[in-house]
Amino acid sequence: MEEPALNWYAMKVFYNKVFDMEDRLLGMPVDDVYIPVRKVQVKGEEFIRVRKKLQTPDDRRRMMVRYFAYEQNGPLIFKRESVVPSLLFVRCTKDQIRSVFNSIISKEFPSAMIYRTPERNDFATVSERDVRMFRMVVGSDDKGLTFFSGDSIDGFRTGEKVRVLFGPLKGVEGYIKRIKRDRRLLVSIEGYVAVATSYIPPEFLEVVRE
Repeated sequence: MEEPALNWYAMKVFYNKVFDMEDRLLGMPVDDVYIPVRKVQVKGEEFIRVRKKLQTPDDRRRMMVRYFAYEQNGPLIFKRESVVPSLLFVRCTKDQIRSVFNSIISKEFPSAMIYRTPERNDFATVSERDVRMFRMVVGSDDKGLTFFSGDSIDGFRTGEKVRVLFGPLKGVEGYIKRIKRDRRLLVSIEGYVAVATSYIPPEFLEVVRE
């Protein structure tokens, strides 16, 4: 028997509960969960508060959903900060996303929603390729990344579609766009979120003919 197809679906989880939803979904038989995040170092009073909770067994499990710590010339704590508030992607089958809607959203997270098709007769799928390319860029450790929500990039001038030939982003495809007077490579999960890289030399790129 043929295995059910896996697709990505986009969710919106309000009231700062996106990481709670991620934790809940990871306890289900879904294939993957992805929240576009940046890593931010925790300092000051927040550092003291979080470090104490991470050392308390009752709090540690809950805190590890969003915070992580390690030693490097002293203790460091980082938090995962969502680059587009409340946005989450889950990879699963059509039956599983319906189960998520019926058993989790309807009962445990009534403020959450799963994006639907324009006709609203089914849950909208998200391009596997878009998610893969976007994750490659976010995971590249480029310090100059700039993030945009899906509806905030329409005003930027579109340029050529290109593919990166060398470096940590080799294989990534996107569009050259002028953002704040700089030519940047823009990669998006179409309709939901986009990321602009820092400058990439032209000799590292090739034009993709569509």
